[in-house]
Amino acid sequence: MSIAVVGAGAAGMMAAIAAKDAGGEVFLLERGSRPGFKLNITGKGRCNLTNNCDVQTLIRNVPGNGRFLYSAFNSFDSADAMDFFEGLGVPLKTERGNRVFPVSDNARDISGALLEAIRRRGIRIITDRVTGIETQENAVCAVRGLHGRYPCTEVILATGGRSYPKTGSDGSGYRLAAALGHTVTPLRPSLVPLEAKGRLPARLEGLSLKNVAVALSKNGKTIYNDFGEMIFTHSGVSGPVILSASAHVARDGLFPCTLHIDLKPALDHEALDRRVLRDFEENLNRDFANALGRLLPAKLIPVMVGLSGIQPHKKVNAVTRQERMELVRLIKDFTLEITGTGPFDEAIITAGGVSVKEIDPRTMASKRVEGLYFAGEIIDVDAYTGGFNLQIAWSTGHCAGQSAAERTKE
Repeated sequence: MSIAVVGAGAAGMMAAIAAKDAGGEVFLLERGSRPGFKLNITGKGRCNLTNNCDVQTLIRNVPGNGRFLYSAFNSFDSADAMDFFEGLGVPLKTERGNRVFPVSDNARDISGALLEAIRRRGIRIITDRVTGIETQENAVCAVRGLHGRYPCTEVILATGGRSYPKTGSDGSGYRLAAALGHTVTPLRPSLVPLEAKGRLPARLEGLSLKNVAVALSKNGKTIYNDFGEMIFTHSGVSGPVILSASAHVARDGLFPCTLHIDLKPALDHEALDRRVLRDFEENLNRDFANALGRLLPAKLIPVMVGLSGIQPHKKVNAVTRQERMELVRLIKDFTLEITGTGPFDEAIITAGGVSVKEIDPRTMASKRVEGLYFAGEIIDVDAYTGGFNLQIAWSTGHCAGQSAAERTKE
């Protein structure tokens, strides 16, 4: 009565540990030679492993089927995840936005702790690429790989999504699930840079903006807003607020849409106008293009001058009130037309996956095949940045592992 966990990423390793701790006989099947490899590159190598918040906040930060995770989050929340890793000997710290990192700022401490926990429990990791899951009378009976057949009574599919394919997330798990009769919803890259129309992004490439407010609108209606940091890329925009925005728009394919950037969110239009007037009064005899250094980043100045319609060599004392108000408007609402997302190989996670309608939210068990479970990114759930996606992996992995172990005892 053994449990096969397919995929030794975050969700798979947690599932294997939880299954073993609940009394199950478990082994891991991993196609690559480096279990936990994708973990090592999360959070720019620092591993933002969870968010130090309550369950309701976790759910609010999962725009893709967050309510489905209510039971999983309640049975293993962010506090449980933090206790788990500190129990494995990894000291943690909480930073801005309640993001949780290892004190060492080294993601390898997280993957290493998981691998050590697996080793101590005697869980075997088999290097093989799974090609199919065998069933008998609609119940799991074995896993097939390129190098062998592995009899089992339960299978936990934790193969990840399609993002970062070089780490092994090539979407193979979706094919395994579909072959067993499961519905796979449309897959889209998420937590991914956004592509923009026109040449402005290329002119501003590398410019990083802090403490800006962003909003996305479609047909005049705001569909997302946030505050924080962003950066211009050769073909669009990226950075924390943009990645979270992508999670919101990618799922529903809301393209094209308009990105609005408020460069001075702490000031309303009147306060910003007073600020501009003060700067102008100190530069009355200078050219307009040379009077914006205290107001805008240097790389942005020629772009804003061009958009304002004010001649760059016009003296500040000749700028009209109407021209000044147009400058204020541009600073409060710098816009780009967003045409789509970057590709999967630039995405942190995948939106879409195995339909939550076909998974029991209390156990992560398939409603179609006995003994089949799902954990992590393969499920049609996705969250914003901030540690929420890894918390999904820990919670669903823990739930699936415990549930599979309990079933083997029946």
